[in-house]
Amino acid sequence: MTREEMLARLVAQAEGEGGELVTLRAIVEEATGLGAERVLARMGLSDPSAHDDLAELRELLRAWRDAKASAWKAAVGWVVRGVLALLLFGIAVRLGFGDFVQ
Repeated sequence: MTREEMLARLVAQAEGEGGELVTLRAIVEEATGLGAERVLARMGLSDPSAHDDLAELRELLRAWRDAKASAWKAAVGWVVRGVLALLLFGIAVRLGFGDFVQ
């Protein structure tokens, strides 16, 4: 029995019984399951390898975020080193060691 058939039977049962709480909950559960399957099918994620594809995409995204964070840390490190080198050069010139630099 497919989800569509199950949902149709539950709706027919609810119409006959007047909509008991258990029947209504079963209708909602089947309808949400059917909706989720449709969404996954529309997104192209209904095949058996979809879980592996999503896991791989998450791994790639994690690697991208790690690489981006490392690049920012490296760039900030180089900027700080450059500023410190310029500061040290300025102090050396100010103290009269500029003649050694030329």
